[in-house]
Amino acid sequence: MARTVWDSSVGKKAVMAVSGIVMLLYLVVHMIGNLKIFFGPGEFNHYAHWLRTLGEPFMHYEWTLWLIRVVLVAAVVAHAVSAYQLSRRDLRARPSKYVHNKPRASYATRTMRWGGVILGLFIVWHLLDLTTGTVHAGGFQEGHPYQNVVDTFSTWYGNVVYIVAMLALGLHVRHGFFSAAQTLGAGSRTRNRAFRAVADVLALLLTAGFVAVPVGVMTGVVS
Repeated sequence: MARTVWDSSVGKKAVMAVSGIVMLLYLVVHMIGNLKIFFGPGEFNHYAHWLRTLGEPFMHYEWTLWLIRVVLVAAVVAHAVSAYQLSRRDLRARPSKYVHNKPRASYATRTMRWGGVILGLFIVWHLLDLTTGTVHAGGFQEGHPYQNVVDTFSTWYGNVVYIVAMLALGLHVRHGFFSAAQTLGAGSRTRNRAFRAVADVLALLLTAGFVAVPVGVMTGVVS
């Protein structure tokens, strides 16, 4: 039954919708946590330490954090694989010629695929920068996330990569949230306007919230 659902286009769209919602919830929490950087290094570093002790003493040190990571990786992989396979099906099913031109889609719709690629590459860079320190500028300091964030956004390329990715994220969320609502059967003539408004607000808040951190470093508010 699971294989039958997965093999269908409807099933893949449902997987995309559910995994997208999981990632969206994480992004909201992650953005709120990031904004703690404006309260100083003590507050931000304490928050980072708290994430590793979450669930203690029932959970061992970092177990909860690793559980969250596993769920997120599963959501990202499911989302990416289903999106790729749906895209391939769409290309195979497309006729060679159209009798009439298709209506022009919104900018977010036309850039969903490239936006997904940009975000996928950004996730890899972000982890190598602030989690493992592999590509970090200024000398990665384990246990000092505040200083690591300041180091990253003290470079022009760190700001460019992050801000471009967050703009792509905003477009992705704006289109994806509304699409997920339709896929899961929550949309209707009366509710579609509300879903579009929520999608716009979520996209704007997430973009502004994430971009506020590099802007804060560039302007000296965070230093």
